[in-house]
Amino acid sequence: MELRVLDIVEGTSVDGPGLRTSLYFAGCHHACPGCHNPESWDFNGGELYDLSDLIKIIKDNDFDVTFSGGDPLYHPKEIAELSKRIKDELGKNIWCYTGFQWEEIQQNETLFNAIQNIDVIVDGSFVQSLRDLSLLFRGSSNQRIINVKESIAKGEAIEILDLF
Repeated sequence: MELRVLDIVEGTSVDGPGLRTSLYFAGCHHACPGCHNPESWDFNGGELYDLSDLIKIIKDNDFDVTFSGGDPLYHPKEIAELSKRIKDELGKNIWCYTGFQWEEIQQNETLFNAIQNIDVIVDGSFVQSLRDLSLLFRGSSNQRIINVKESIAKGEAIEILDLF
């Protein structure tokens, strides 16, 4: 199984707490005005990586992991498999940035299956008029940092309000 990857940033601290390996996947239909990464919208961008190669890179770095893009959830089957392997083989914490809102994910079986091994989702499209540089780990105030396991258990979005 393969995924198109635009970039892999090793040891970043801007895509979640601590040092992380951030994987930027190709493809996004949200096309948010003011997006900081519009080149990520192209589903044919980047390079193809086998999931085993991504696992090796993550293992070698030994950091927690962030999925970004583009929008990783436009590749739900691959993200489901990759996140399962990261959890099973490496036990790493996984964050995922997506333009989909939690409520959309919860109502879509394919998207919901894709997030089962993800710990935290930063949800919602970037909204330029709500841009706020003071926010931690997100670009606009409509975006939420959501605890996935707790949200699944309670059937509603449970935000993480205190990261440190």
